[in-house]
Formats: sequence, structure tokens, C-alpha cells
Amino acid sequence: MPALRFKQVDVFTTRPFFGNPVAVILDGDGLDTATMQRVAAWTNLSETTFVLRPTAAGADYRLRIFTPRAELPFAGHPTVGSAHAVLEAGLVAARPELRQECAAGVLRLSVAGTGTERRISVEAPPAALEPLRADAVGEVERALGARLAPGSAGQIVAIGPRWLTLMLADAAAVRALAPDMAAVAAVSRKLGATGITAFAPARAGDHDAVVRSFAPGDGIPEDPVCGSGNAAVGAWLQHAGAQLGDRGRYVASQGRELGRDGYVSVRVDDAATHRVWIGGGAVTCVDGVLHVQSD
Repeated sequence: MPALRFKQVDVFTTRPFFGNPVAVILDGDGLDTATMQRVAAWTNLSETTFVLRPTAAGADYRLRIFTPRAELPFAGHPTVGSAHAVLEAGLVAARPELRQECAAGVLRLSVAGTGTERRISVEAPPAALEPLRADAVGEVERALGARLAPGSAGQIVAIGPRWLTLMLADAAAVRALAPDMAAVAAVSRKLGATGITAFAPARAGDHDAVVRSFAPGDGIPEDPVCGSGNAAVGAWLQHAGAQLGDRGRYVASQGRELGRDGYVSVRVDDAATHRVWIGGGAVTCVDGVLHVQSD
């Protein structure tokens, strides 16, 4: 039974036990897909990643990303947390830009600072947007237990996961959400969405938006601080011609309702259609080995 290097990293925070945890197995080569999925179900975190040798030209490493129930082509907090783990373990030399290979392609990452001051951002894959059907709005609002902001339109934003992305009236409405999780799972399946990400602008000293993400159909009732959900919000804003913060740069607060209190830095890139950068800090909480037996 091999002993594989393992880290559990809290992402979008610099404080242990805040942000969003990801399990990172640094020695993923040699594990089959069934074993990876079983490990991800065992960790029972929103995502578990496996670092492998790259197969694409120019990539520094390859990453496979699993929820407790399925593999994802891309996810934000696992990407940031895995890059932190790879750098901390010395698998890749620290430099301002890295390349991560994943099922969504080879993605650019920027790295600024060192140690506890390090901040890692990733350019999310190109987003594809599909408007929420008018006849589904009522069902979605009942599942969420809240109404869309007047004049706003829901969009299914495919950015790896497919987030049904909705703007609510204000930050208080987002923070007060108590969705019917069975209904959220049902309407997500019906619409072919991973789950629902709800957001609203916020007037606060340390953040410009409040975000919450729900994916009970994937075994994640609420993702504490969701990178791909925040990237979907950035794509929604660009599509709607709206802007938060300063020139497309803003900070989103997420996870406070779960006691996780994370912060995601978002940059909406006007130079490319629906390209969004998301990033933040990360801190290792568990560093050791995992004993895994393949099928």
C-alpha cells in the first residue's frame, strides 16, 4: 500500500480553518480513476485533487479534480490550493507564472509574493452563457427561497462546472438564503446545471460582493468559498455590462454563513470574451501521507 504525499489546504484565506479546504494528493501518477473517486468520496470535501506529470507542452503539472461524486474539468479553489501545495512541496520552482494542465486545457496561473503573503490567481476557462428559460424562473426562485433582482436575468454559466448564476436584490438577501436542497438538486438536474450560485453587490469595507454556491446534486449542499462560482459571477457581470469594484477588479465575500469567511479576488478581463481571473491566499492545515490501495 503506497504512501502518497498529502496536503489539506484552506483556500481564499490566510487563516487556518477558514476559507475552503481542498485535499491535494501530490503523487497521483499510478492511481486509476476509480481509486481517485473513492478517495474523493472518503475525504468528503467539496473537491479533492491529484497532481500528475503533465502531458501537454508547456504545462508544469497536470491536475485531476473530483467532487465526492464526479470528476470536474476545472474548479477554482482546487486549482489555487493545488498550486499552493505544489509550490510548497517544491514540485515546481516558484516564479510569477505557472501553467496547469487539466481537463479544461492548459490554464495560466499568476503567483505574487512568498510564504504567508503569497497570492495565487488562475485565468478560468472561457465561459459559455445560456439564459435561464422564463418558464423555469418560478421553480428556481421557490427552490432558492428568494426572488431574482428586479430586471436581472439568470444565466447558466459553463466554466468547467455549469453554475446557474443569479443576482438577488441585495447582500442581505444572499446572506439570508436557506434553500430547499432537494428542490435545488431537482431543478439543477432539470436544467443541466451543477448547482446555483447567487450573488449581490455589497457596500462594505473589505468586499464588493456577497456570493453563495449550492450544489446538493453533486454532494455539496453549500460550497464554502467557490472559485468557479465566483468566476461565473464575473462572466455574468461582463455579459450584463455591469461592473463591481474598480475597473473590473473586486473582492467577493463568501463562506461567512458557514463560519469559513473567505475572500476571492476577481478580475474581469475586457481583452477576451468572458475570461475571468480569480484568486487569493492559501494555507496548509494538514501535511503528511495518505495510504492508498488501488482496485
